Amino acid sequence: MNVLFLCTGNSCRSILAEATFNHLAPAGWKAMSAGSQPTGEVHPRSLALLAREGIATAGLHSKSWDKLPITPDIVITVCSSAAGETCPAYLGRVLRTHWDVKDPAQVSGTDAQIDSAFEKAYRILRIRIEAFLSLPLVEIQNDRLRLKSELDRIGMLTLQS
Repeated sequence: MNVLFLCTGNSCRSILAEATFNHLAPAGWKAMSAGSQPTGEVHPRSLALLAREGIATAGLHSKSWDKLPITPDIVITVCSSAAGETCPAYLGRVLRTHWDVKDPAQVSGTDAQIDSAFEKAYRILRIRIEAFLSLPLVEIQNDRLRLKSELDRIGMLTLQS
């Protein structure tokens, strides 16, 4: 199964999710990321955070959703629609869900405040990815309704959950 983490710029959240998912995923599950308007570069704080977590960063790059090597089975948007950010709507016959995560690249302040925003985005994504991967994947991967319901529920998990 192929999972696409999708956001607008593909420089922070979707990159963090792609790398974390691939770091934790069982054989047969693969994540990729893309953006509807990619920035063309991965945010350096995303790469630094992943490196601190021991997650490989080789090959990560900001790319457009119209240049995907394969068609995903699942699309997870990670834009923060609550903050007025418009999430792209992936066109295709795939299972879709939304995991709202505030964009750490939009945070201003001290280095510590910005690092904290990146850390928070990563922790939220990690909690959700771990919950996703704890599902009985073999059992539900062909039950689209149940899988969609579970992914929607997971998208509501926060650091306090």
